[in-house]
Amino acid sequence: MPIGCCACCSAFRPRYKRLVDNIFPAIPEDGLVKSNMDKLMWYAMNSPDKLDRIGEYLAYRLFRDINRRKTGYVIISMDALDQLLISCHANNLNLFVESFLQMVQKLLESTEPALQLRATQSFEKFANIREDTPSYHRRYDFLVSKFSCMCYSNDDNEATRKHLRTAGIKGLQGVVRKTDWDNLGENIWLPTHMEKIVPSLLYNMQHSSLYTEETKPTADAPDNHHHHHHQGDGEKEPHELAEMCLRELVSRATYGKIHNVVKPLLMHMDLQGLWVNNTFAVQVFKILMYSIQVQYSITIIELIMSHLNEKGSESAKIRTGIADVLSKVIPIAAGECIGPSVIEIINSLLEHIRASVVGGASGEEGSAERMYQETLIHALGEYANHLPDYQKVDSMVFILNKVPGSDRVDDVGSQRPEAEVKLQHILLKSLLKVGTKYTTEQYSKTFAQSFLVRLMRLSMSSDAEVRLTVQHILHTLLDRHHNAHKLAKPTLEITKLGLTFAKPVRQDVNFWRKSGTELLLSAQENCEFANNTLANLEAVFTTLMLLLLEIRSDDVIVDILRVMFHVQGAAQSGSVKGAAAIQLHGLVSSVMMAVAHLVPTLKDHVAAVVKNRSDRATHLLPDLLPQYDPTLPFAGLPEDLLFDNATVLDLLSGTSLDEKRLTASVSSMKRRHSGGHNTSNSAMDINAISVEVDSACSSPGLPRKPLEEEITFESLKKVLMESPEQKRKAEEEKQRRQITEAFMTESFEALFAKIQARQPDNLHNKLTEIFNRLPPPSSTATTASATTTTATAATTCDSAAALISATSNSPYQLPYPDIIIY
Repeated sequence: MPIGCCACCSAFRPRYKRLVDNIFPAIPEDGLVKSNMDKLMWYAMNSPDKLDRIGEYLAYRLFRDINRRKTGYVIISMDALDQLLISCHANNLNLFVESFLQMVQKLLESTEPALQLRATQSFEKFANIREDTPSYHRRYDFLVSKFSCMCYSNDDNEATRKHLRTAGIKGLQGVVRKTDWDNLGENIWLPTHMEKIVPSLLYNMQHSSLYTEETKPTADAPDNHHHHHHQGDGEKEPHELAEMCLRELVSRATYGKIHNVVKPLLMHMDLQGLWVNNTFAVQVFKILMYSIQVQYSITIIELIMSHLNEKGSESAKIRTGIADVLSKVIPIAAGECIGPSVIEIINSLLEHIRASVVGGASGEEGSAERMYQETLIHALGEYANHLPDYQKVDSMVFILNKVPGSDRVDDVGSQRPEAEVKLQHILLKSLLKVGTKYTTEQYSKTFAQSFLVRLMRLSMSSDAEVRLTVQHILHTLLDRHHNAHKLAKPTLEITKLGLTFAKPVRQDVNFWRKSGTELLLSAQENCEFANNTLANLEAVFTTLMLLLLEIRSDDVIVDILRVMFHVQGAAQSGSVKGAAAIQLHGLVSSVMMAVAHLVPTLKDHVAAVVKNRSDRATHLLPDLLPQYDPTLPFAGLPEDLLFDNATVLDLLSGTSLDEKRLTASVSSMKRRHSGGHNTSNSAMDINAISVEVDSACSSPGLPRKPLEEEITFESLKKVLMESPEQKRKAEEEKQRRQITEAFMTESFEALFAKIQARQPDNLHNKLTEIFNRLPPPSSTATTASATTTTATAATTCDSAAALISATSNSPYQLPYPDIIIY
């Protein structure tokens, strides 16, 4: 019985009050009276309508004891509340909870740490209780604010400070759990709450070395590295609890709630200056990426990029830090990107690169801007690395379309704005970065016609660095057997490089017949620019060698021989002068040595030329040097120091190679040399390669090596099941596609040459053929008429012949192709 109450007064008090009073001992240190507490719990469970009144009376006693500073009785009241909460699950628990929350709030308002900790413990137990009915009126604003303040505790006593911060984090965790379960109650995901919760958690994490050391493992499984931070009693450190709470918070976030979680986090990074030394930021965002629901991870990337947009006026170091965070976490979300979201992210990265280049700075800030650009390129590469191959191809096409000048031919003498040239360099580096993450299987899929044409236009740029980057892109995409690094420099010791040769497949041959012209034109023109560096010519050598190794076609060998004779002619005639001409002679000798290993009949001729050069002109052989003695000869060389196209033509006649391709090129090259450096003439020369491709394949006197094509069940089934009518239609469709493709890709001169090759000798022969097809006379009655007709026809034919004869020597004679006659 409470002190000061007589038995008479006690008899008239409500039963629930008497039961509540009886749980308190005379001396607080004795603790809760367990037997009387059992009676109170039995009463509450059997009379749930009294539960709210019990709560009100307990609250009254607690407020009175706090004011009287009777801490022992306060603790007993909270113990009783805890037991009633756990034991009683009635529909009217809501009213009791209101009293409970008032008591928790009262304790939290106290200045005594012990009472604050006791209130947090009770609330944590309450947070784990799932109530039967939702509460529409309950508010947690004060609790969020108070628990957040406890997370920032600066108490002088280190142990007390740690306990208060731990209690604050646990309290926030309890609020999140309780409100997330009760969907109809308080919305904890509102920005006003998240702006208090998220920074409080980050504050307790950022001062731990666990998140600031570069050696920290990936943040997806940090629990493996926390054991050495635990205390002996098993209590976790504040930063550990904060991470756990942050993970739980993010894992509960749905699509509409992610923004409210991430935006306060970004703001905290800004205010605390955590972007420059961004190790902590990287770890936090990794935690987010591994904790959030997989389908929503791309949203975090979009929010980071949006934040980067807002920081356009900040220093380059801050933007570099944000971009670096992006590059570290973007691979985690790349696998979830589909459709337009892929292009959106790539476009956003490219726009940031463009903005940085166009608004370029100088000095120290310029160096920081370049670091920022390199970080964005790295982010782009990391993103592309985790995309499927078909999306990597789309990404490369998209980036190339953004490069200035990829849609027009670059005149050699033209001067581009400095910003445009810088943008070309940076975007091509971005394209190269994506290309290094791509694995080429079929060239026809990698080099779409529009992509290849634009890339080859850039390969003709007047800027040497742009041309070099394009060649590196070609190396990355052409090299399927990892030969590129072995072919970095021209050499005569080809057999010692340990090269891997590809097997010939029809898909590669078809690709070469369709697109080989563009690749050879690029290589040929790249050899003749006046501002070439040694790196440019070495890159061209690598490209030519990769074509030889990867596309095992006879046509490739002949076409590359044709280019080599042209390049040798340019150096011999003086079109290319000085050190560049000597470098070209060395390049030609190295490629010819490689071709000789593929075509044994050429070995003696190539060996003889190399021997003569090694005896009398070693400067014409590899290794190539950046500079040479200006007195060394490079033009007008003796014939025995040059590779002879006539000799090579004779040596090819007994092989499976089509020497007619080389024959046509010789005359073209002679016309080419007389005109100096002319891109259009060069295009005509290269296009001449494809004039006789089809006819050469069907010539009876030329043996051809059968191609090793992969035979599958489907191909065999198609051959066996296909009807003659289907084969005929397929052949017609194939011819129709070839014709359409020829008109789309080949030059007018090449088309004209094809048509002229099928043209009759002259109009007289055609007329004679037509009249010979006339039917003979059927009776003697028509003899006179037939005679007259024949005479008329003969007269007409003779007149036509006379007309042709009269004009055959005219300087204005124009041969009419059959496409015009018919």
